[in-house]
Amino acid sequence: MRIAALSDIHGNLAALDAVLEDIQAQSVDLIVNLGDIASGPLQQRETVDRLMALNLPTIRGNHERQVLAGDPSSMGPSDQYAFAQLRRDQLAWLASLPVLRYIEDEVLLVHGSAHYDQTYFLESLCEQGCRAATHDEVLYRAEDADARLVLCGHTHMPRAMRLVDGRFIVNPGSVGLQAYSDAYPFPHTIETGSPHARYAILTEQEGKWTAEFRAVDYAWDDAAALAEERGRPDWAFALRTGRVQSRG
Repeated sequence: MRIAALSDIHGNLAALDAVLEDIQAQSVDLIVNLGDIASGPLQQRETVDRLMALNLPTIRGNHERQVLAGDPSSMGPSDQYAFAQLRRDQLAWLASLPVLRYIEDEVLLVHGSAHYDQTYFLESLCEQGCRAATHDEVLYRAEDADARLVLCGHTHMPRAMRLVDGRFIVNPGSVGLQAYSDAYPFPHTIETGSPHARYAILTEQEGKWTAEFRAVDYAWDDAAALAEERGRPDWAFALRTGRVQSRG
């Protein structure tokens, strides 16, 4: 079995279309979507329409939860923009999505972890910033993840770890945004270092899952120009470079 895993599209339609085109040549059996679909300054309506038509196995991310709360005064600018742009039928579709989903009891889809959609599953945060998580940290976070393959998103960082009990935890990276900064619970940045759209292909062979991480070219300069047009130079820099712009 071969599964293409998408996550953290963030309204980047050009990146999504490029990834979908790349998947067509990969002979996959299934495409899944791990959430954070529309939040951002790009093409929210068009992205949601594309995904509604595809009807992929899809879960909600933390940004869907935040947008669906319906209080723009408590939202960040990316969620505010998405909330203002999305139609009622699109919001209803987002609300219909589960927070986690099993594929034939073999594969578990989560956004952060099975416990909480903002958990950093394969990374850990401290006062010094963000680092790759240790095996024991990931094993602890996987306590409620009872599947041989666990697909997670949220941190935008392509990464995988095989646990001592055989479970395979994989973050495919982000389709739509390759760098960001956050202040919670400690100031930190996530950077992939290139603007390519990311996804992963998971293959099961003789009872063992493996991951292939893919980086796809797309028109990121056009996406960055759109972000600039909408007052988000931070997004524009990240879209062009895969890095967070220095404030120094």
